[in-house]
Amino acid sequence: MCRLFLQLFLGLILLPGRAKPDPDPLQDYCIADTKCPLYLNGAPCLNPTLALTSHFTTSALAKPGDTKANQFGFSVTLTTLANLPGINTMGLTMARVDIAANGLVPPHSHPRASEVTICLQGVILVGFVDTSNRLFTQNLEPGDSFVFPRGLIHFLYNMEPKKPALAISGLSSQNPGVQIASRAAFVSNPHIPEVVLEKAFQISPQDVAKIRKNLGG
Repeated sequence: MCRLFLQLFLGLILLPGRAKPDPDPLQDYCIADTKCPLYLNGAPCLNPTLALTSHFTTSALAKPGDTKANQFGFSVTLTTLANLPGINTMGLTMARVDIAANGLVPPHSHPRASEVTICLQGVILVGFVDTSNRLFTQNLEPGDSFVFPRGLIHFLYNMEPKKPALAISGLSSQNPGVQIASRAAFVSNPHIPEVVLEKAFQISPQDVAKIRKNLGG
């Protein structure tokens, strides 16, 4: 019975179209050739003989982001193929998360990655909701870590009323993707029909208009 269950389980996770981790590299590294015009699932590889130490290092996460750039009070700085070409095909992304006093990284999801976050500064309330609508939350202090499973809605909130917070996250995909739940629902392009939002959230047309305005839609 256990063997049959395992065979069925493996068959399900290997179904075509099902979300899978990034494919493994076929060589030691594949430094992104960002000047190549080809459009691929990832980026073409630079000739390995041209590899430099600088391809594997970056200072992109060294500087604080601008938490005033949005109404939520947060900024996320990512490693990318442009600032860290050696990360190509490694199935990794690093993120610096700056959160203003009482700022919020609003409920969002990463369709292609799990995430591990470590608090470096401040006190950060983190949490995620699973598919049975169960909420898991924790207050993180410097040195504490928390994992967000792939694809699940999660958030980070700076509990400090006067001080900024800082976290570093590691994500299990070169291109994790991000979808902020409120913006996806109310300021998509084109807009989701108002009647759908009214019924889904049990709100009035005036509420829909107000929320869209508040979110910049």
